[in-house]
Amino acid sequence: MIQLTEKAAKQIVEISNAEGIGHFIIRAKIVGGGCAGFIHDLCFDDKISDMDELIEFNDYYGTVKVVIDPLSFQYLDGVTIDWVDGPFGSGFKFNNPNITGSCGCGSSFSF
Repeated sequence: MIQLTEKAAKQIVEISNAEGIGHFIIRAKIVGGGCAGFIHDLCFDDKISDMDELIEFNDYYGTVKVVIDPLSFQYLDGVTIDWVDGPFGSGFKFNNPNITGSCGCGSSFSF
């Protein structure tokens, strides 16, 4: 199961409203890239296929939906998506227990 923190849900709603996107549906996926092989990707996407996993999070900010394709789901099962604020910027952070290794800078990983 995928988890979405309250801070992440709030940020998704705020970004959608600020950019005029018009929905609170995000697609989480694993894509090839980086020196360790894989990276997490997150984008707004209102196209949901019958094969996609759809998880809804209802809270004070509204209903946020996370859509995951079947291939990515096997690598994202157990992930928590969070929003972090840091001294060098802010962004979404995937806490993925399935990762077995990462590159030196930590931006890509392997399974």
